[in-house]
Amino acid sequence: MPKVLIADDEESMRTLVARAIAMDGHQTVTAQDGAEALEILTREDGAFDLLLTDIQMPVMDGIALALSAARDFPDLTILLMTGFADQRERASNLDALVHDVVTKPFSVADIRTAVADALAAKKG
Repeated sequence: MPKVLIADDEESMRTLVARAIAMDGHQTVTAQDGAEALEILTREDGAFDLLLTDIQMPVMDGIALALSAARDFPDLTILLMTGFADQRERASNLDALVHDVVTKPFSVADIRTAVADALAAKKG
């Protein structure tokens, strides 16, 4: 069962995403910002199949989290989420580190597909 770490500062978004991907049998752990997510990653020694993070968050944003996670856990697949075009542009420089950027708002089907694609790419 794939293990997914979800980082988003909006509780409703964390809950929606966790429920959506749990429908596919994934184990989920949530964090309310990048700093908490990095703390969980470090504590669990990177034992996740996927990091799914919002870009715009307080304390540590998703870009800083992705950079730290990719440096410390190079085998971790990273998927970003954002509702802002300028944030999506910032993420375009991370193509080598990030599997994809999912644009908010998205449907449950969209996020399930994006997660499935990211996990399939990791296996490939």
